[in-house]
Amino acid sequence: MNVHLVDGTYELFRSFYGAPPAQSPDGKEVGATRGLLRTLAVLLRDPGVTHVACAFDHVIESFRNELFDGYKTGDGIEPDLWAQFPLAEEATRALGIVCWPMVEFEADDAIATAAARFAVDPRVERVFLCSPDKDFAQCVRGSRVVMLDRKSGTTLDEEGVAGKFGVRPASIPDYLALVGDTADGIPGVPRWGPKSAGAVLGKYERLEAIPARAGEWQVQVRGAAALAQELAAHRKESVLYRTLATLRTDVPLAESLDDLEWKAPSNTLEAFCDRIGEKGLKARLPLQG
Repeated sequence: MNVHLVDGTYELFRSFYGAPPAQSPDGKEVGATRGLLRTLAVLLRDPGVTHVACAFDHVIESFRNELFDGYKTGDGIEPDLWAQFPLAEEATRALGIVCWPMVEFEADDAIATAAARFAVDPRVERVFLCSPDKDFAQCVRGSRVVMLDRKSGTTLDEEGVAGKFGVRPASIPDYLALVGDTADGIPGVPRWGPKSAGAVLGKYERLEAIPARAGEWQVQVRGAAALAQELAAHRKESVLYRTLATLRTDVPLAESLDDLEWKAPSNTLEAFCDRIGEKGLKARLPLQG
């Protein structure tokens, strides 16, 4: 069997900015929720999709905000999008998909935890991390746990991660600590970019293993002296940034692998679709799970 773990927050954002606006019969904006329903229905129609869960950031803030004031918050999110977060979770449950709404942790942490837990089950052939978010590259394991970009239809296994970032999955948090991640509010270390971080970490793997003096580096990097100087000046911050970028695998998820098996939509789906004015969804769903 395959396990598909969907980044619901990403899918909701993608639907909000990619699908046309739409109003429910009572005048509320529901376009993103309708788009989410449709894209999840498309996923369920794939005969290779048998076990599914979808994680959401029920609130944007998490434990990471207590570690770093600059970490991402809900500020700036469009009100029409923000109002659809509860609807998106309800839509997922109505489809009969296991839903993980995260509060203390993030949706990414839930997915990372599930991937680590279910990949070791001998019944599982592959775990698909359904998101292009580079944070998930750290969760990739060989060709057993892979990233799936549903928009492009491409997958990224461990060799693909190394080819794209220059480092193995285990070094992705260190990589993000150096280059930063604007989506998450991680500033990174000045002067460090994808090429330099990939080259240096491709050799040394961890921040602590990078020699303090550029003259001791066993890899050729342009501007090495300046890079080494900046890293020396921001060692403490870089370790914090790595902590922020490291996905947790200890989220207390109640569901077992068997609980993730998709069988059929909930009996609430029809009423939910009526409430948001979604028509024709049944034709998009498989006849049975």
